[in-house]
Amino acid sequence: MTVEIDRAEIDSFRRLVARRLGILFDDQKLDYLADILRSRMEVSGHGRGGSYLGSLSRGSDSADEWRILAEKLTVAETYFFRYWDHFRAFVDVVLPGDTDADGRSRELRILSAGCASGEETYSLAILIRERRFAPDGGGRVSIVGIDVNPAVIQKALRARYSNWSLRDTPPDLRARYFRPEGREFALNDEVRSSARFEERNLIEPDESFWRPQAFDVVFCRNVTMYFAPEVTREVMGRIRRSLAPGGYLFLGHAETLRGVSEGFRLKHTHGTFYYKLRGDLESGAPAVSAAIPLPQEPSSVRTAGLLESSGSWFELIQRASERIADLAKASGAAVRTEDGSPRRESVGRVLAGARPAWDLGMVVELLHQERFNDAMRLLSALPPDSSKDLDAQLLRAVILTNGGDLHGAKNACRQILHADELNAGAHYLMALCLEHEGDRETAIEHDQSAAYLDPAFAMPRFHLGLLARRRGALELAKRELEQALSLLAREDSARILLFGGGFSRDALVELCRGELRACGVAP
Repeated sequence: MTVEIDRAEIDSFRRLVARRLGILFDDQKLDYLADILRSRMEVSGHGRGGSYLGSLSRGSDSADEWRILAEKLTVAETYFFRYWDHFRAFVDVVLPGDTDADGRSRELRILSAGCASGEETYSLAILIRERRFAPDGGGRVSIVGIDVNPAVIQKALRARYSNWSLRDTPPDLRARYFRPEGREFALNDEVRSSARFEERNLIEPDESFWRPQAFDVVFCRNVTMYFAPEVTREVMGRIRRSLAPGGYLFLGHAETLRGVSEGFRLKHTHGTFYYKLRGDLESGAPAVSAAIPLPQEPSSVRTAGLLESSGSWFELIQRASERIADLAKASGAAVRTEDGSPRRESVGRVLAGARPAWDLGMVVELLHQERFNDAMRLLSALPPDSSKDLDAQLLRAVILTNGGDLHGAKNACRQILHADELNAGAHYLMALCLEHEGDRETAIEHDQSAAYLDPAFAMPRFHLGLLARRRGALELAKRELEQALSLLAREDSARILLFGGGFSRDALVELCRGELRACGVAP
């Protein structure tokens, strides 16, 4: 007989799962959660949802049931050498630093968090063996894989894998470290014994495991993407404390530390991103102020003929900004009060302190009116402590960019990135400045950083598409521009105001479509 459950019971189950396993399920997964809940109620003999949910809340009495739920609710799909770029960076960047000042090999302690069935953990073990255990090699290595799912831990300990799990394994490594056993492939015993595995819940703060400086490298890929934001922050804080000075952190391609932790430096090599723990003298970025109230995006402009193949996006912004003088005068301009209602007030009175000194909303309003000089004057009149406010610094960089002060904009971006390397907006503005200087390769790196740090940010994708088309890489340009076009449709109006170079959403969409047509695409 099928057990009946209602929406309230499903929501209670969802909250329990989030609290115990850290996994956040959205409304689209409610049917899936309902099936799991109903199935477990039937197997356990609970006739009512409240009875089963109550049993899940009773501490150690529910430990076995939570192990079963972890097996059913977690994602275990992986394979050997997944994301090769990460492993290349590990070999070329991390492993060369595995010797002390006298050139002696030191201990290397690695954590594979959310290891699933062990493919990532054993991939690292194979690469270390290739690199360190040559005839003249040496050094001690400790590799531990942890996962909340007991079934995949047992599979990792068994170390037998399908051909599908080896689909990205280079033939020479496959021949050297795996032997066929029926329809499976058994891992080399020496590699197998070089790693250990533990069933462990990543969100539980076990001080005996998360000891200070316990690890040199942590791989935690495609794990936190399923967590609630507050759980991710707790887990990353724990990982940060457990890393030794100069330690490395590798996340999945869809995961970043933006808005999560300020304790790491972003690294970009081998075509991929990863993180290095900041030193003791490198404190995190200053606290960012509360969200800035932003007006609606500026009016649309004519785009026909503006974007020429010989000009940079920065130069286009400058040509569009020449309309400033026609839009507002230095005094008697309309500004808004804190509740959003318009009123007349001279900029001189604002700078003289007629309104609160720290009013970034007023600065944004002036930016909205394209009165860049007035906005900069207002920013300059803020108290000295505003220099520690990243919102104020980023606004300053935006105004300098739109106003044509390339040198000042670049310096402002450099200061922001020194404090907060994970600031996607500063990376994008820096890319504009570098493109204008002729350093397109570094500009591309900053655009890529911005797009990685904030996958919903349309402008770096748009800029990457422009740069690709101008160097003749049409297929790459098409991909970036199509991605930008898709993102622009749902881009936040506030961000279009700040980073759209004075163009409205419609104008940017028209520009993007024009570039796609130039690439031979009819969007």
